[in-house]
Amino acid sequence: MSGHQWRARLLGGPLDTVLRGWLTEPGSLTARCQSVCHDFRVRRLSFGKARPLTDTLPPHQLVWVREVVLECDGVPVIFAHTTLSTAVNGRLSRWLARLGSRSLGSLLFAYPGFQRGAIEYCRLDRRDALFRLASALTEDVPYLWARRSMHRLGKQEVLVTEVFLPAIVQLG
Repeated sequence: MSGHQWRARLLGGPLDTVLRGWLTEPGSLTARCQSVCHDFRVRRLSFGKARPLTDTLPPHQLVWVREVVLECDGVPVIFAHTTLSTAVNGRLSRWLARLGSRSLGSLLFAYPGFQRGAIEYCRLDRRDALFRLASALTEDVPYLWARRSMHRLGKQEVLVTEVFLPAIVQLG
């Protein structure tokens, strides 16, 4: 669970302009990474059923969880944590299971019919499970910025949370 509240606007003091640009990117982070990297890669860390880490789903319900790291030129820049309810089966369940090391963003922004909800922001620290997962991919930092949004396809909703690692600011 998170020790912080997700917000519709970026709050929390001065923020690097490059990081702000990544956090507020309205399009696909995959496409943006591909445009600034020589070698872009999605590395799947895990996929399976688990209890949700966020406040958007009942804590007792098992969900599909997919965790990946987006790497630019071999450097981890974004940790992505995706959850999908197991209560409703559909195309999205099958697609998520078959993605492997392909980008979910390439599907969400290319397939007609997806509807994206509002983007929410949060500054995570050691109290947050997502921070602990993401910080294992980088040097010791006191906090990390994250964003999340719900994507709908028919009756299914997938929550995509992206945690920005410090190396993201090197991409411009």
